[in-house]
Amino acid sequence: MFHHAREELSDLCRRTLRLAQEMGADAAAADFSESLGQNVSVRLNEIEQIEFQQDKSLDITVYVGKRKGRASTADFSAQALSDTVKAAVDIARYTAEDECNGLAEAELMAGECGNLDRYHEWDISTEDAVALAKECEQAALEADSRISNSEGACVQNSHYQYVYGNTHGFLAHQQGTRHSISCSVVAADSDGMQRDYWYDSACCHSDMAAAADIGRTAAERTARRLGSRSVPTGSYPVIFDTTLSGSLIGHLVGALSGSALYRQSSFLIDSIGKQVLPDFIHLREEPHIPRAFGSTYFDSEGVATAPRFVVENGVICGYFLSSYSARKLGMQTTANAGGAHNLYLSHTHNNQAALLKEMGSGLLITELMGQGVNTITGDYSRGAAGFWVENGVIAYPVQGITVAGRLQDMYRNISGVADDALKRSSNKIGSILISEMTVAGE
Repeated sequence: MFHHAREELSDLCRRTLRLAQEMGADAAAADFSESLGQNVSVRLNEIEQIEFQQDKSLDITVYVGKRKGRASTADFSAQALSDTVKAAVDIARYTAEDECNGLAEAELMAGECGNLDRYHEWDISTEDAVALAKECEQAALEADSRISNSEGACVQNSHYQYVYGNTHGFLAHQQGTRHSISCSVVAADSDGMQRDYWYDSACCHSDMAAAADIGRTAAERTARRLGSRSVPTGSYPVIFDTTLSGSLIGHLVGALSGSALYRQSSFLIDSIGKQVLPDFIHLREEPHIPRAFGSTYFDSEGVATAPRFVVENGVICGYFLSSYSARKLGMQTTANAGGAHNLYLSHTHNNQAALLKEMGSGLLITELMGQGVNTITGDYSRGAAGFWVENGVIAYPVQGITVAGRLQDMYRNISGVADDALKRSSNKIGSILISEMTVAGE
């Protein structure tokens, strides 16, 4: 399916690294990648878009002493490779020195990299993709008489491969796939209109839910929002639905990331060993889970990944560091150049229903709007929608509210986590109950 075999990309990578050294680079790293895919969307049983995507690129980073240069190209010809490497070396010669520049340490490079089962071709024809998208949308339109319109259904498949190598002698190949089916519809009644959506995504297309089920779920989520109203301003317990809870942990990851820490732009500076979450909460990084989108045996610098606790018994155990940010902080890389790999949050309740019962009365948030999060101070304020819950049972839909707090307090006030993490997500983070937040409504 790809236009370049694994060994072709590997040879290109080796040649490029040799060129960099011949042109005066003391060290270099190269990444050759190739991707291709198809995107089909329909709306009201008519084809809206058929898109084919095919890309390739070389990114070369060189170091001349402690000076860094970087260049890229989509042309893999010998002349283009030479010109791109020369451009990177020329840039490096004119940039300022930075003592933290350089490849990650050679002894940290990954060894033998096994198969994480992330590549599953989906050789679906355009006609079949269109039929599948129409099936998904039709199921949504027929699921409830109040579904009045559609924003469309989409079927996507994506295949990619890349080779990363550096002048330590490290060179490795990875490939993966990401396929998805999605649907978005509109519901209407005498009180107005609401929209919502649903989708599924997986490395292997057979792991996704059936297209008709995705459409019906989109319709159900949309129709249940009809009749939304506000709630009185006050302080209430709040549950962040599993579709949103990952964003809460995402803010934690952002505050623990090396770039935020060395720039002093995080509310979690010098937090290792400090209690940030309740003592019954653990957060692990699991980079070697088969078929998970975030799985890898090495990060984007070739450093070997390993399972670890980020938070254990509520206490911060580690940051998310690349070699550069680690040097800035006087620490060692955590193999997180390029980001986190499959985060798993421990749970306290079997499902969301048990969490609703635990909460009693309060808010279940299913949608967040706006970007009112400050990871320097921890201030949190976002528009929200969801459902008011009475005695552990959903009573009515809610919109036009704002939830606010400080992330420091929100994390400490977590009183439960459900075991309902989305199968489609590489991060397994279930619905989260926070014992109290400020809600601005009527």
